[in-house]
Amino acid sequence: MGVTGPPGPVMDRDEVDRALARLGAEHEAIETSLLALQDHAGRRLLEGAELTGVTKERWTAAEASITLLWAYFDAYTDALRSAREIRSRRRWSSREDLVELTELLRGECVTVAGSASATANAPTLHGGSGKLSERFSLVTLVDRMNELYATSLDMVVAADAVWSALPARIDLLAAELQRTRKLAHSVGVRPGEHPAGDDLERITRTLTRLREQAVSDPLAFWRPTQGSSAPGGGKPDTTVYDREARALEDVRREIDAVLTVRQDAEARLVKLRDVLSRADRTLAEARTARGEVLAKIAATEVPVVSGPPTVLQEQLATAAEYRRHAQWHRLSPLLETLEQKAEDELLRARESLTAVTQPLAVRAELRGRLDAYKAKVARHGLAEDPFLIERYDAARRMLWSAPCDLRVAEQAVLRYQRAAAELLGAPRVPEQGGPEDRRGETRS
Repeated sequence: MGVTGPPGPVMDRDEVDRALARLGAEHEAIETSLLALQDHAGRRLLEGAELTGVTKERWTAAEASITLLWAYFDAYTDALRSAREIRSRRRWSSREDLVELTELLRGECVTVAGSASATANAPTLHGGSGKLSERFSLVTLVDRMNELYATSLDMVVAADAVWSALPARIDLLAAELQRTRKLAHSVGVRPGEHPAGDDLERITRTLTRLREQAVSDPLAFWRPTQGSSAPGGGKPDTTVYDREARALEDVRREIDAVLTVRQDAEARLVKLRDVLSRADRTLAEARTARGEVLAKIAATEVPVVSGPPTVLQEQLATAAEYRRHAQWHRLSPLLETLEQKAEDELLRARESLTAVTQPLAVRAELRGRLDAYKAKVARHGLAEDPFLIERYDAARRMLWSAPCDLRVAEQAVLRYQRAAAELLGAPRVPEQGGPEDRRGETRS
């Protein structure tokens, strides 16, 4: 592109001095930034790493951008030096000097020449026109350098942030994983034998693969902050890491449960045997009571008492076998199941005993009611009353004979209550109720 004259009005001496001062300050700031980028730990890591995926693609472009940046900076430095030399020729610049300076400071007078290898992958001002040289004004060149610097720094900072965060965390988790694997092996939690052992194998494979990917392709784990234009605006994506950390924590809890089983196994087995023994004794008592009820109580339906379930005893023997062979991972779930089943069995045995002995409880209540009224009659001096003695003896024979018909015996007790209530002057005894709410009736 040819230049036919100075762009716009010719600058005066003061304008030239101000422009040179501003461009000099920008030159110093750009040089400082470029040197900092050159020494950035992330850039040095990128240069020495075997990259893959999106990181490899972006680093190829960033390397070309950095090469182009230095080419732009050298051209900028040369142009600024030339302008300073022209200005320093004389204290009071001539018009010819001012025209030349105006062209140099405002016009597109900076030519940047680069090889195809240096610029092929870097973004160019003309959108990849394929030119081997470009012309810029100093202001445009500064803007272009700022643009290339920002994109290059963003890529370097993002890669460095992932490398600083993710591999180190993965290594710490992997160390914890190794300790957990050793502990799991000591308590019999092994792959193919326990789900937690399979989980440990899967977590190991995932963490190994995750670390390899994070090292070779860190930008695959970078999540930019929406709306942020600052270089390095974003954070590492730790989704996979966090998921595996939670999975390892679940495995640790499972192993802790197995360790608890190993420590408390004998006590829990003794308690289980005791609970099942009490259930067996209760069922035996219920069977004995059922025979007694059938012999002593007439016209009563007595529920059948089942025997103890043999499956629980078999499972208890299996649990003891697991303990002897230190198969704690198998013992843990079996004990939890057995403890619940044993409590259920004891409850069932007690309910059976209660149901079977209900007729005996009714007979005992009737006997107690009869004796309570007899004592009440005696306190009032009516113990020798012939009619009451007759009614009492009739009820007592029924309650103390075998088999006892509870319905008939209850009616006999009610008749005695009514007779006693009449003599004592109490209100009439209703058909049902206990000694306190029974009422008497007139003798016929």
